[in-house]
Amino acid sequence: MRAGWVTSAAPGPGMVPAMTTGSQRLGIDGERAAACWLRRRGWRIAARRWRSGRRDLDLVAIHGDLVAFVEVKARRRNEFGGPIEAVGWRKRRELQRSASCWIDRHGAPGQSYRFDVIGVLLTPGSVRVRHVADAFAVPVSG
Repeated sequence: MRAGWVTSAAPGPGMVPAMTTGSQRLGIDGERAAACWLRRRGWRIAARRWRSGRRDLDLVAIHGDLVAFVEVKARRRNEFGGPIEAVGWRKRRELQRSASCWIDRHGAPGQSYRFDVIGVLLTPGSVRVRHVADAFAVPVSG
């Protein structure tokens, strides 16, 4: 077994990444910095760490009639690629499902929706934010 992974009783897909207190703290700090950055630019934070069962959204931000579902990627080093690269197709699919749940419960007529990704680089004495608006499209089925 590789370090940093926890194995459940189920074989194969039962392997899930371990969430340490340090990485939880980093995520919370990154979400807090992203929310502050958005508020300074006129966005209202409608939800932080929104959960519905297994569904989750880091931030839901509103600016006029536009609702942005924001995935926050916090890093201490800039060695692992940008924020967009950190959001693969599986995570995008889960974000789309989570956003659908949020819209079903809280959406209003006339609102438009998009997915943003905010990368936060937290180093001693410095916070750098990279906001990628409309980071990926939602495929339309039909």
